[in-house]
Amino acid sequence: MPGGRLTQPERQQIALGLADGLAYAEIARRLDRPTSTITREVMRNGGPTAYRADLAHRATERRTHRRRQAAPRGTETPEQAHGRDAEAVREYEETFTTVMMASGMPTMMARVMACLTLTDSGSLTASELAQRLQVSPASISKAIAFLESQSMVRREQGERRRERYVVDDDVWYQTMMASARSLAQLVETARQGVHVLVPGTPAAARLENIARFLDFVSESTARAAEQAREILRTEPETTSAPDGTAEPRPDHG
Repeated sequence: MPGGRLTQPERQQIALGLADGLAYAEIARRLDRPTSTITREVMRNGGPTAYRADLAHRATERRTHRRRQAAPRGTETPEQAHGRDAEAVREYEETFTTVMMASGMPTMMARVMACLTLTDSGSLTASELAQRLQVSPASISKAIAFLESQSMVRREQGERRRERYVVDDDVWYQTMMASARSLAQLVETARQGVHVLVPGTPAAARLENIARFLDFVSESTARAAEQAREILRTEPETTSAPDGTAEPRPDHG
């Protein structure tokens, strides 16, 4: 499997594949590249409907040039904790960011979320985020505001009165509950519309179907999130072994 950065001919093949309606996995197979490489390339360069090979190639060259300018001369990549491969970590962070972008999260918000999630401490200051991502403090502030509104990060007071932005272990529980609440609001609004448009009319019936569907999804999402958190936070039960020591209780499914 070839390594290194994508070439311009490869980007042209990606554009052709997208135009033909091919899946990322099929394009990756034809180029002998990982699917994650193709997904990341497309999502960071306009998405499947706006991807252009020449623009993507120039954008990559600009990003590479900016990284070289930002890195102090004569220095090497800082050593990673726990013996991690720095390049592998960087590539994975890009992949993680791309997946969140593909789910609908804006680019900068996805970058900040990935940076926080993949930090052992799970928390960084605004200046630390700006330095790591090579963006302005204003960009960080906007991203944090969005993530806070989605219950994905929280603020806490750090040293020297500097705020730290924290991603908790139950962040996805909080996110799913926020999503359920948002759906519940849509349900209420749709049902209000039923009365405005007169029950029994086609438009009112459409709104009623929307309300019923989203109500079911909202309740199911909240219930599943609660159950998952309860199960994952429950310590495994133990029983006493013949010698008096504790052993895990068998899982009967």
